[in-house]
Amino acid sequence: MLYFVIKCALSGIIIAAVSEIAKRSPAFAALIVSLPLLSLLSFLWLWHDTGDAERIAGVAESTFWYVLPSLPLFLILPALLRAGVGFWPSLAAGCAVTIALYFLTAWMLAKFGIRL
Repeated sequence: MLYFVIKCALSGIIIAAVSEIAKRSPAFAALIVSLPLLSLLSFLWLWHDTGDAERIAGVAESTFWYVLPSLPLFLILPALLRAGVGFWPSLAAGCAVTIALYFLTAWMLAKFGIRL
């Protein structure tokens, strides 16, 4: 149980730190967020928990394919905000497009024999 609490605390500290950094330097916060810290931590925790290289390889490969359809969110959100759309509707629209693109990506990859 302590191990789980440590994993949660470390992950939460990173998120909290980035949100505080963003108040002072949005560009630096964006740089930190763009790093695959969550993925790297997940790989480390999974390796510690299972030692299963094939499972980590599967997670890493699937993460690559899921990152691609999430990228438009980072263009849709600022475009809508700058167009005067409120934060929540902009975020909802970006998330809706991302979800649709996730399904489209999974469907397209399945056509090529890649299962996520």
